[in-house]
Amino acid sequence: MSHQELKPVDTKQIQGMLSRKKGKMKRFLSYCAHCSLCAESCFLYMEHHKDPQYMPSYKAINSLGKLYRKNGKVDRKLLTEMKGIVWRNCVLCGRCYCPIGIHIPSMIAFARSILRSQDVYPQLDEVSSESWL
Repeated sequence: MSHQELKPVDTKQIQGMLSRKKGKMKRFLSYCAHCSLCAESCFLYMEHHKDPQYMPSYKAINSLGKLYRKNGKVDRKLLTEMKGIVWRNCVLCGRCYCPIGIHIPSMIAFARSILRSQDVYPQLDEVSSESWL
């Protein structure tokens, strides 16, 4: 087991981070109409044969959305599952278009910062340069 896996999750820190941006982020999450128009603008979604886990809305809902639904009371296993969603499945290119005006890159970047605060992020020895795309 690595140092990251042994360290307990600081749910108070996560809750504090979530509360600071609660208004804006929860508004974005609630505005999503699940229309999937954002998907067509995501090159990773298109490159991965329209796999739903690469849809920008899926990434936001299954990372930041879960953090808010659980009010930050998450365990390391869930954070580790989110790691692939926010780092491997998104490059924060900003191409995802939402007709309602939801800014998905800011949601993914915020989810990344929360995971990073708990030492959950890709390690250089975990990934090869070929595995990102």
